[in-house]
Amino acid sequence: MSKRTIQDKLISNALSLWYKFTDPVSLKYARFQHESSYENVEERPLISIIIATYDRGQLLIDRTLPSILSQTYQNFEILIIGDCCVDETAQILNQIKSSKVKFINLPKRTKYPDDPTLRWFISGVGPLNHGLKIAKGKWICSFDDDDIMAPDYLENLLNFAQSEKHEYVAGLYEEEREGVRSVRGMKTDELPEFGGHSTWLYRSYLRCFKYNVNSWRKSYNCPQDIDRQLRMISAGVNVASLNKVVSYIRPRPGLTTIGLSARIQNENKKK
Repeated sequence: MSKRTIQDKLISNALSLWYKFTDPVSLKYARFQHESSYENVEERPLISIIIATYDRGQLLIDRTLPSILSQTYQNFEILIIGDCCVDETAQILNQIKSSKVKFINLPKRTKYPDDPTLRWFISGVGPLNHGLKIAKGKWICSFDDDDIMAPDYLENLLNFAQSEKHEYVAGLYEEEREGVRSVRGMKTDELPEFGGHSTWLYRSYLRCFKYNVNSWRKSYNCPQDIDRQLRMISAGVNVASLNKVVSYIRPRPGLTTIGLSARIQNENKKK
């Protein structure tokens, strides 16, 4: 991984101060505008599922989309946002005959660092922020384009959030690395963030917390999802963890691991 430059330190420190003062204000204003509309715990609202993707159309229709379209809770929209895909993603996704699925391919790709690790830290930031802007749901779910939803993902997280009046909830996920599967995601004293990116559900007014395209410049907690979680927690968002597996993270075809390790493994295969 590249060494942090003076520019990286200046930008990350400036953003840290900016978020420290603006995030609590944004949250307070968002609550003032929208919090009262969440009092009906029996409501079955629209959920927006936002998926950022880049040239993974086949994996989406083979793995991720079937698990979403077969959910026990069916009032949702799926917003698949392409990070300026250059392959046949659009044509592949046309095979999905569902009015719930919408694909938007951004005309310009997010500007990423050259280093593979730093690039992984902010993968999909541009599409995710675009998805937040156009989402129509009262609740929002962020999901990765190579993961699998448990059949009752939406139902369990929504019921949990509504019954306990939480703003932002996350569950557990089962991951697979080198053939070994384990359950991850519980909040601990050492790990203040909770859940994984593909275990979230939150009230749509929390879209005021945009993904930080410069999170890779930080010296710690660089991934965009962890950065966003910590900002929410610091600002005072009401968060909670559901002690139930809601998603499954499996290696992509041709790989044996996931996450950053998969990015490194894939880069090594290209050499």
